[in-house]
Amino acid sequence: LLGNLEDAIPADAKEAARAGFIDVAQATDFGNTGLWTRVNALHSPWVLDDICEIVASIGNKLDVIMLPKVEGPWDIHYLDQLLAQLEGKHGVKKPILIHALLETAQGVNNVESIATASPRMHGMSLGPADLAASRGMKTTRVGGGHPSYGILADVKEGQSARNFYQQDLWHYTFGKMVDACQAAGIGAFYGPFGDFSDPDACEAQFRNAFLMGCVGAWSLHPSQIDIAKRVFSPEVDEVLFAKRILEAMPDGTGAVLLDGKMQDDATWKQAKVIVDRARLVAEKDPDLKAQYGF
Repeated sequence: LLGNLEDAIPADAKEAARAGFIDVAQATDFGNTGLWTRVNALHSPWVLDDICEIVASIGNKLDVIMLPKVEGPWDIHYLDQLLAQLEGKHGVKKPILIHALLETAQGVNNVESIATASPRMHGMSLGPADLAASRGMKTTRVGGGHPSYGILADVKEGQSARNFYQQDLWHYTFGKMVDACQAAGIGAFYGPFGDFSDPDACEAQFRNAFLMGCVGAWSLHPSQIDIAKRVFSPEVDEVLFAKRILEAMPDGTGAVLLDGKMQDDATWKQAKVIVDRARLVAEKDPDLKAQYGF
């Protein structure tokens, strides 16, 4: 559960939103659901009060602070040191983690050093709307593709029509973010998809992120929760086949033939990624746990 204090809140409601988030957090037992907050950006006049008041009031319930518009490792260093001071002052019993929002061209340029900036780093999310503006991209969409961004097929003799294939605006950034996060041992997440009226496009964008290596996505609207759960849960058939690969190669070496296809140490590693992800999903989904055979 993420309490958003940043862009969704008008300037004249920032203090009320912060107080409301603290009240809800104090009054609610979240069980095993993680409690996050997205504070205001470091260049804003509200961020210091956000961090200080929240840690003082609910530091022992808060799991992650999402820091928007991270430009470089220096932003993470600042928050890391501030949290250490506040945790000590207020007797917070476990370290609060940091999740960076990749929303600027400078942030993308520094993504590797951001990912390794602190042991507190939980992960990183793509913020496509602000990033589009920072890059000077010509789109007003929040995530997803654009109907005019694509390639035109070559002219073929005797054919007047030429096929147009829409491309993914975010493919390069996905890849760069996922590589940085995986190398640092943290999670890469897709950010928001703003068109609530188009669940098919939302699912397609989430699936691209999942296939590229992202471990989750935001849900801006209740209708997107089931989409995210479905997309980021490995397919049952794929998990069952991946388990067969692991069983056929217990030590992950050599090569075997399964259903007419060669499996070797490289596909063993791929299978382990799928099975490990399925185990995490199964911890919170009894139905999938049974279908996965765990």
